[in-house]
Amino acid sequence: MTQAVILAGGKGTRLADRLGGLPKALVEVAGTPLLERQIRYLAGYGITDIALLVNHGAEHVANFVARLGQIGVRIRLIDDGEPRGTAGAVLATLDQLEDRFIVIYGDTLVNVDLTVLLTTHSRMAADATLFLHPNDHPQDSDIVEVDAAGWVRRIHPYPHPVGRYLPNLVNAAMYVLEKRALAPYVHVPMPSDFGKNLFPLMLEDGVRILGHSSFEYIKDLGTPKRLEKVERDLRSGRVDRANLSVPQKAVFVDRDGTLNIHRGSLADLDQFELFPGVAEGIRRLNEHEFRVVVVTNQPVIARGEATFEQVRLIHNKLETLLGEKGAYLDAIYFCPHHPDKGFAGEVAALKFHCECRKPNTGMVDQASKAMNIDRRRSWLIGDTVRWDIRMAERAGLRSILVTTGDAASDVGYEGKPDFIRPTFSDAVDTLIGQAEPHS
Repeated sequence: MTQAVILAGGKGTRLADRLGGLPKALVEVAGTPLLERQIRYLAGYGITDIALLVNHGAEHVANFVARLGQIGVRIRLIDDGEPRGTAGAVLATLDQLEDRFIVIYGDTLVNVDLTVLLTTHSRMAADATLFLHPNDHPQDSDIVEVDAAGWVRRIHPYPHPVGRYLPNLVNAAMYVLEKRALAPYVHVPMPSDFGKNLFPLMLEDGVRILGHSSFEYIKDLGTPKRLEKVERDLRSGRVDRANLSVPQKAVFVDRDGTLNIHRGSLADLDQFELFPGVAEGIRRLNEHEFRVVVVTNQPVIARGEATFEQVRLIHNKLETLLGEKGAYLDAIYFCPHHPDKGFAGEVAALKFHCECRKPNTGMVDQASKAMNIDRRRSWLIGDTVRWDIRMAERAGLRSILVTTGDAASDVGYEGKPDFIRPTFSDAVDTLIGQAEPHS
């Protein structure tokens, strides 16, 4: 049985006006103490053993637990003695924890499908699994790089160097950890933070750390402004709608010619340039709770004109430019294959007919399964009938053709978009106007 550990020892200086002398974990969120929301959330997923790591205001937490009554959960308070940092508090009490446990910070509201998270951790035999997500402020967040299988390659603590392009995949401060994997680190210098200290050290030692990326709701509410936003999200139903168990509406978006200027076989990072208004359009889709998923054919890889690494860096630049404007993508899927042979430098292993190359629906199928996407409420925006609109028709998506890219080269290809618009921004206007609120 998996245990949960809540780091409930924070003082909450920035929330002092809302706390009335209580510790941060007991701040009221839309009329209910945050800690109660966390405990009931965990109990809803069958977690019946919860350890509260306390420090500041421990007596208030103890009184709260006593008043909570019987809810079918065993709750233990463990005083970690003194401020030691997030990882330090767990390491200092490791001998009192179970073999596998979930860590949640005491200042976050969470609505993540724990069944999926725990199943992924077990299936991959990970030593640690980090819950990751894109956000609208990656420039001041800890960024995590993962490989194609999801294994963490590197963690980039903020602040990030100016001009460096990183993926928008943020450490959301929720972990599944194996006690045996942490045991060698109980004597690391204190204070110790998970993201800035412990996880980078574990990566250096070859510990298997997995990244589990999802759009689901997890927000730090440690400032008055953030707390107010979380309360609005609760009252509007946004928190509940963001759980992976709830079917999601999505906008699938082509890349070249739709988001960025189409410059042929793009391999040069410096040649990547977004169209005006793209970041603002994607931010509006984020605000309207659409999952935004890029689906792009990249035959440059199979033809030997670009490497996987070059394409990855281009996508990092895409995400960085969007993040600077408060916008984000929920996922990027690309097809590296190409069916035709005869290119100098081509990669033979990638030269075949596949299901992911548009107008086939493989990328949409994969994203729909991973993100529980309801195609009846979802759209595609692209610049070609040949690749994009035909895929949308096969996948059961409504579609908008933009005329910023290769639409003029589509002569002879049958396919009828639902709308034709001159720019991505205009397409977003149309799409949002057609969508039913919270449908």
